This record gives sequence, structure tokens and C-alpha cells, in this order.
Amino acid sequence: LAADQGYARAHAHLGCFHEDGLGGVTKDSAEAVRLYRLSADHGDSGGQYLLGRCYKNGFGVERDLAEAKRLFTLSAEPHARELLAQI
Repeated sequence: LAADQGYARAHAHLGCFHEDGLGGVTKDSAEAVRLYRLSADHGDSGGQYLLGRCYKNGFGVERDLAEAKRLFTLSAEPHARELLAQI
């Protein structure tokens, strides 16, 4: 699997499978959060967003709006820089 090879975005995608119980994967919020965190810790903006959403909603973690905001900001930075460079 790509996730086994350290591909950060793959961890985020696999986390979605665990969050929703898709593709024969057992629904498991703790595993989803673990995978989102792996992705986020490797700088993947998708993983940062998904982990932020978990903190915003209290899904698999204690609700923490400050942490959610931090992660949402991190996830937006690469996209904002890219868009600003086009101006």
C-alpha cells in the first residue's frame, strides 16, 4: 500500500475509509484520527484539514476549536501561497 511506503496523502485517504467504514474497512474513529495525524504530521494539507475537522467536531478526539483553527490555517497556507503567486 502507498500508506505503508510513507505516502502522506494515502494516510488521509485511508483515514476516510476508517471514518466512514468504506471498502470493507471497519468503522473506527480512533484509527481514522491516527491516520489523519500521520498525514498531517508529514505536511499533507488534506490530512491537516481532515484532522482539523475532527477537532472541530469532537470526532475521535476531544473537541478543541483552537487546534481545529490551527490545522485549518496550516492546510490553507500552501493553497493561499499558490493563488497569491498567480496574481
